Amino acid sequence: MFENMDERFRLSENDPNLGSPWYKWGPYISERSWGTAREDYSPNGDAWNYFSFDLAHKKVFRWGEDAIAGWCDRYQILAFAPVFWNGRDPILKERLFGLNPYEGNHSEDVKEYYYHLDATPTHSYMSYLYKYPQNPFPYQLLREENAKRGLKDPEYELVDTGIFQDKAYFDIVIEYAMATNEDTCIQITAHNRGSKSAPLHILPHLWFRNQWGWGDVRQKEPTIALLSSEKDLCLIADDENLNIQKDLSFDYRLGKRYLYAQRGASPLFTNNENSYASPYSKDAFHRFLIEKNGQAINPDCVGTKAALHYVFDILPNQTASVRLRLTDRVLSDPFSEIGHIFSTRKQEADAFYKSIFSQNASKEECQIQRQAIAGMIWNKQLYLYDVDLWLKGDNRQFPPPESRKKIRNEHWKLLNSKRVISMPDKWEYPWFAAWDLAFHTLTLGLIDIQFAKRQLMVLILDQFQNPNGAIPAYEWNFGDFNPTVHAWAALRLFDMEKEQTGKEDYTFLKTCFLKLLLNFTFLVNQVDSSGCNVFEGGFLGLDNISLLDRSESMGDNVYLKQSDGTGWMAMFALNLMRIALKLAKIDHSYEVLATKFFQHFIQIAYATKTRDNKPYSLWDAQDRFFYDVLVYPDGQFAPFRIRSFVGIIPLFAVDIITKEELEEFPYFKSNFIWSLQNLTHATDVSIYEQNHSYLLSFVNQDQFQNIMQYVRDPNEFWSPFGIRSLSKFHEDHPFIHNVTRIGYEPGDSIHKIKGGNSNWRGPIWFPLNYLLIQSLKTYSIHFPEATGIAKEISENLVKIFKRDENGKRTNLHDFSLDQDPHFKDLHLYHEFFHGDTGKGLGASHQTGWTGLVANLINELRK
Repeated sequence: MFENMDERFRLSENDPNLGSPWYKWGPYISERSWGTAREDYSPNGDAWNYFSFDLAHKKVFRWGEDAIAGWCDRYQILAFAPVFWNGRDPILKERLFGLNPYEGNHSEDVKEYYYHLDATPTHSYMSYLYKYPQNPFPYQLLREENAKRGLKDPEYELVDTGIFQDKAYFDIVIEYAMATNEDTCIQITAHNRGSKSAPLHILPHLWFRNQWGWGDVRQKEPTIALLSSEKDLCLIADDENLNIQKDLSFDYRLGKRYLYAQRGASPLFTNNENSYASPYSKDAFHRFLIEKNGQAINPDCVGTKAALHYVFDILPNQTASVRLRLTDRVLSDPFSEIGHIFSTRKQEADAFYKSIFSQNASKEECQIQRQAIAGMIWNKQLYLYDVDLWLKGDNRQFPPPESRKKIRNEHWKLLNSKRVISMPDKWEYPWFAAWDLAFHTLTLGLIDIQFAKRQLMVLILDQFQNPNGAIPAYEWNFGDFNPTVHAWAALRLFDMEKEQTGKEDYTFLKTCFLKLLLNFTFLVNQVDSSGCNVFEGGFLGLDNISLLDRSESMGDNVYLKQSDGTGWMAMFALNLMRIALKLAKIDHSYEVLATKFFQHFIQIAYATKTRDNKPYSLWDAQDRFFYDVLVYPDGQFAPFRIRSFVGIIPLFAVDIITKEELEEFPYFKSNFIWSLQNLTHATDVSIYEQNHSYLLSFVNQDQFQNIMQYVRDPNEFWSPFGIRSLSKFHEDHPFIHNVTRIGYEPGDSIHKIKGGNSNWRGPIWFPLNYLLIQSLKTYSIHFPEATGIAKEISENLVKIFKRDENGKRTNLHDFSLDQDPHFKDLHLYHEFFHGDTGKGLGASHQTGWTGLVANLINELRK
């Protein structure tokens, strides 16, 4: 029965202590499963060639499906997705097409136009737009033209092929509206934007993820069959035979599910199997429709994969639509109220977002926020990955090549994920990244604070965090190091919830603290080889920002002492000190740990500014900036005089403690005062008293002013669209060490370090800009001018998405269809932005951390 309720009530029903009924179904299917580390069983670790796009419509996925605007249950037992065919393509449009790293001149890259239009946090209403050309999709042309282009050339995009000339394409809107948490209404509407009639095949797919075909003994299969009905078409999916415990380690069943559909379609059946396992295989519908092979589909109308085949000839500027309903109940009239359900859920979504966004935000800004948040919600994905099983292989009779066990993640056998996780971009990055996820939670916290908190805790759960305390970085190398921003994010979520609801969730904060305590200890022991509180750290998420690949060894007893690694650790120490102080409000024993992290912080801050017991300093007195330093076994060293965000990150380690606050914590206060009196060599460079408060800062006052001079200089870091990741100074003054050169590269990377699909040598990145803004707000108590600088950076970042005085969007700098009425209100949230023009670059749907624009607008328009 249809339940009329507002979104906030549904969120309250998702109390984690009572279960989460509205999260049972959602957009949890990836947009790309081919070319991932999870699906790679090759002997050499070449995931992209082992499981390519060309195999994806034939070969069964082991660890999760992919689709366009897909929908499934929490554990992806049963999946639904729309599939299309224009009658001319060589394959059905089941998934988004993109290039792999060997085909793209800037590594992997999706070559489609699709948009996340709307979504509510409980998935009660979802809307997705896919633009499907009516002429043959230029798969080969995109490959050939991009192959001709070099690193310094622009990418050859779908629009460059001329495929959208004369508007010969369909706008296909896929919508979901949940009547109840077990009853989903589906509407697929195709708009012919062209001037001629055009055919369109719409094939809604329903299928079971293959869990039965792995292992030593083949398991029983679930079934999808045609249910006899006089009025409507109905598919019935039954998982009764499925041995779900093999994959999930516990019993979980959907029971019977009914997919109702309007008449006019031909039901098609096959199995979600490889061709060697069944005469009716995964690619049957391709072979049946395109190759005209009538033997490809099962004439008995049963299988583990089914489709409903609708054929339309759509007149110019006209539409065709298909309505369906996926439910747990037998319905006598499934479509009588579907229109009302959709209109009601849309109205509830409007009301919800009106309560979230500031009344001072413009209509355009609210649109930017809403589509950013929609992208966050659509990028939820079920991340299935049992590393131990993946390394061993499913079938002991046919084990994977022995060589692959040493290629990646051999020390992460305990990692076993069955979690829905917020992904950076479900096509470009259909796997979590540790520090990305921390930023995701801040935007998710605007709309669903409980989900945001659970997301932050995912990577410190026992199934993820290594027993040694390490947090998994990303699936290509779980053992790499990402910036230590999780404690900072935990504090912000704690404060966000208090501001939203008045509740202080100390259980959440305590859980984060205890697990991050293990992580801090691990990092101190791993990335401070000399024990002098100057850290190496490795990759740290900033791909190619350094002269060298920081994930690789520098040589025997050669270490790169990192300003950003040291700054991150100082920030981590301060964040843990602050969490301990918050916990001390309910348990004073935490004052002991607050003291420990306070003292660790001042030792780190002191170590970077002096040469005690070492011949170098990270602070360069000549340039008045922080640099990395390469240290050799014989004591020789080489500072890398590269002005980049590496030297700005130390600003992030900052906090304020008022004298009134100190009175709440007598043990901490006594140690704090003792340190001021007895550790003057350290505290004089990290603690500054003013206006009844103490500023705890990694940098001293002169260093702050010196760094900010660089930040504010248009010839250095300052761009009209945010702060550059590397100074423009290096455009004419590249830094050279031995034969390696680094210069200012404001756009796409011209070097293929870490794959080459992202660039930290000049472009603007939201996460570091956002951290700088928040840090400046803290500094403003002692440096009032910091408030205005933070506001100006925020406005410049938001400006990237807004139309300028000429009606152009900055991030769509040279997109020829920007003014088209069917494109002009559609937003893309790129991974990073050109350092001079603000053009969007990299992954085009990385609302993960670029979604922070929604937070910035709320903060600016309070």
